[in-house]
Amino acid sequence: MTPTTHPPSAQNAKGVAFLIAGVAVFSVQDLILKLLSGDYPLHQAMVLRSLTAIPFLLLLVHWEGGLGSLFTKGTRAMIGRGVVMFAAYTAYYLALAALPMATTVALYFSAPLFITILSVFFLSERVGPRRWAALIAGFAGVLIMVRPGGELFDWAALLPVLSGFTYAVSMIAARRLGSTETASALAFWGNAVFLAAALAMSAVLGSGAYDDGGAAHPALAFLLRGWVTPTPFDLMLMMSCGIIAAAGLTLLTQAYRIGEASVVTPLEYTGLLWSVIYGWVFWRQWPSLPDWTGIAIIIGAGLYILWREARPQT
Repeated sequence: MTPTTHPPSAQNAKGVAFLIAGVAVFSVQDLILKLLSGDYPLHQAMVLRSLTAIPFLLLLVHWEGGLGSLFTKGTRAMIGRGVVMFAAYTAYYLALAALPMATTVALYFSAPLFITILSVFFLSERVGPRRWAALIAGFAGVLIMVRPGGELFDWAALLPVLSGFTYAVSMIAARRLGSTETASALAFWGNAVFLAAALAMSAVLGSGAYDDGGAAHPALAFLLRGWVTPTPFDLMLMMSCGIIAAAGLTLLTQAYRIGEASVVTPLEYTGLLWSVIYGWVFWRQWPSLPDWTGIAIIIGAGLYILWREARPQT
């Protein structure tokens, strides 16, 4: 497909619809992993998710660029990006086990702030004083939610911030690789790294030798727990994460293929809406006033930065 500089409004509308659908689909995966985090280890869920996703991702690769697109000069770089993505999502999933969904998702949305900073150093992009002010405000929102040094501080709150940073690194890499590699190839190698790393984690942790019986912090328990024979329903949930990941990727990829990034990207924040809904329905968790303040600041700063980046003169 040959991209156009200014897609018609109808195309942007379709792009927005695909983006909203993709975020909604991915939010289901977050819900599933949080539901499973109290009984199963993360590496077990990752192995089953990654295995299930392989055939769907291969079909996507074949449809978008052919299987040959997996083996190019950029293959090593795609694998390297997959390692960074693995770190990003491992931190994110561990945070889900310990924190309310809305808190995890909101802190993860520090990613656009990190992307803007990294783009200055690695992509030589210009950031004006207004965007720097928005960045400072955004990180102030992060501090409000993390509460470093406070009585309610939980070190797991640093995990989604780490996830946002490593995700930002992967997106900077994607900008460099995107001109020569397909989105499906990037996703395939990311999934391959997920599978290899999860298998390595299972080899070390799968016996349960480091499992303390659930006495550890929820994030550590989710990481260190040994393999557990799943019920048929739980097995189906773990495997469904692979289908969800492939479907979500297809929807998001299509959104950015047919719509302008400046139009569709702000809709990423609809993920926060789903996290609030799921948190209330399943765990009766509702963000506190400081959390709502931090959420509003982070989202406001992110949306402002996206708006400014859409204006060439800034």
